[in-house]
Amino acid sequence: MSAKRQFRIWRGDETGGDLQDYMVEVNEGEVVLDVIHRLQATDAPDLACRWNCKAGKCGSCSMEINGKPRLGCMTRMSTFEETETVTVTPLRTFPIIRDLVTDVSFNYEKARETPAFAPPADVAPGDYRMQQVDVERSQEFRKCIECFLCQTVCHVIRDHDENKPAFSGPRYFIRAAELDMHPLDARTDRKEYAQAEQGLGFCNITKCCTEVCPEHIKITDNGIIPMKERVVDRRYDPLVWLGSKIFRRGETPQTSVTTARQGSATSPGAARGGVHSHAGGSHDPQAEAQAQSGVNWHREVPHPTAPAVDERGKLPLTELTFDRPAAPSPFGDDVTFPLPPDELNFAHPDQDKH
Repeated sequence: MSAKRQFRIWRGDETGGDLQDYMVEVNEGEVVLDVIHRLQATDAPDLACRWNCKAGKCGSCSMEINGKPRLGCMTRMSTFEETETVTVTPLRTFPIIRDLVTDVSFNYEKARETPAFAPPADVAPGDYRMQQVDVERSQEFRKCIECFLCQTVCHVIRDHDENKPAFSGPRYFIRAAELDMHPLDARTDRKEYAQAEQGLGFCNITKCCTEVCPEHIKITDNGIIPMKERVVDRRYDPLVWLGSKIFRRGETPQTSVTTARQGSATSPGAARGGVHSHAGGSHDPQAEAQAQSGVNWHREVPHPTAPAVDERGKLPLTELTFDRPAAPSPFGDDVTFPLPPDELNFAHPDQDKH
């Protein structure tokens, strides 16, 4: 079965453009990208549109359909009413090249700025060993197809183009989170880098990035929120602060962000134990300038903990036959939910009245 459906597609380039109406034949089971291809073959041969795999795995056909960022190859026409006009526009956050094609080089610039995985110096390639739970924990983030839908929907740069130099976006927050939880990554200041250079503090966790992810990655819950919590623990947890005073007396605090280009010297504010970054802290001008310049990757970092292996260098069988998809529950196996009221550590003063 086929029927004529009305499409409204944005046509133009960086100098301007407008929406144009088309009546296009739509067959049962087709997706929006199919209709665009038919339109290119009939009424609009000069319509520009990116696509590659047509299977939801390359991320090339990102566009905004009825105002929502989606993949053209994964948006079925059956999701729209038969009388509904389907409006297709380019990604709003990035500069337009022509028609539905946008310049997404911003994302590749941020990818180049993100420090790569740093293998441990004392382990030869081929000898890396990880426990299965660590593999599964970061595997979710590696499903990213870089469609940049999460980037374009993030209002920090969607509504404020001036934030782009200081904000990497959700795609690279989960990259930082993946490397931060990697047991073999030799760099231990991923959190500081995310806060000081990637603009983690700008994110207010509205979860709009999670809602549009075609790979169903829990970007906010499993990546950004845990990263924010680790940043806060390092900066404001009184036990961590006391431990740094006791065990690292006279050393640069882990939370001080300095730059290799200026050597390993710290600012007077950092020397007094202050914590700074351009997201807040000691408010020391010199420390602020150093924080905005980058992270000192050359300082000495502790060696990663080696995984538990047998005399052959293999993981024990129990690690490979674990009966859960992730780590054991921190509450223990004997805890059931919801918890009884007498085991809660907080009770509302008027809870007995309701």
